[in-house]
Amino acid sequence: MGLARMSPFFMLDYNSKVDFPGTDNPRGVGVHPHRGFETVTIAYHGKVAHHDSAGNSGVIGEGEVQWMTAASGILHKEYHEKEYAKKGGLFQMVQLWVNLPAKDKMSKPKYQGITKDQMGIYNIPNNGGVVEVIAGEFNGVKGPAYTFTPLHMYNVRIKKGATLTFNLPENFNTGILVVDGKAKVNNEVADVDHFVLFKNDGETITLEALEDSILLVLSGEPINEPIAPYGPFVMNTKQELIQAYEDFNTGKFGHLED
Repeated sequence: MGLARMSPFFMLDYNSKVDFPGTDNPRGVGVHPHRGFETVTIAYHGKVAHHDSAGNSGVIGEGEVQWMTAASGILHKEYHEKEYAKKGGLFQMVQLWVNLPAKDKMSKPKYQGITKDQMGIYNIPNNGGVVEVIAGEFNGVKGPAYTFTPLHMYNVRIKKGATLTFNLPENFNTGILVVDGKAKVNNEVADVDHFVLFKNDGETITLEALEDSILLVLSGEPINEPIAPYGPFVMNTKQELIQAYEDFNTGKFGHLED
């Protein structure tokens, strides 16, 4: 389908439910660089900690979000929060890579820690659940995340038997990840851990929950620019990738202890 099929979303890394035993050595990913895009981490179970070379840090729990703008270059590390790691337990998460337009790729890095009480909340009629708006808006309810290009991102927490119909822009790339439960999406059954990709031919979406379900809705305006990815960098040209590695190797992304 090509690198641009879900633009501005470049990658979806999904960790379905797993039960981790307790440990004194928190699991995670050590210090590594990024440039040219944003990482968006959503924790559904477990707790995730973050540190980066711009001095940002934070911990998120169930349903909360870490939104890191790597932009011109940053080092970060992400791992299970210390107390959660000691106890162990259920873990489930999503990490998205959201591309940046060329004009913003070399902007200043930033970090947004989005907690549950900051989410925009839309109540599904007839006590059918809620829509947690992370970014963009849903039926007039706005999300807290700052984005560089127009996009919508929500967790639809819908109860068994409830229905919900909504519209997204026809020109946006749209997909839904079934994080928990089972639902009909436009009358087709979508099981847990499956991804639904829409055709961009007019996105009226109807959901019917066959079980209590959580669905992550992603929809964004495509960035119609060349994409040059390699390793931890997403740029527009090969020369920019070479420069990114040179800058990383010469210490221009800052310093962070592993």
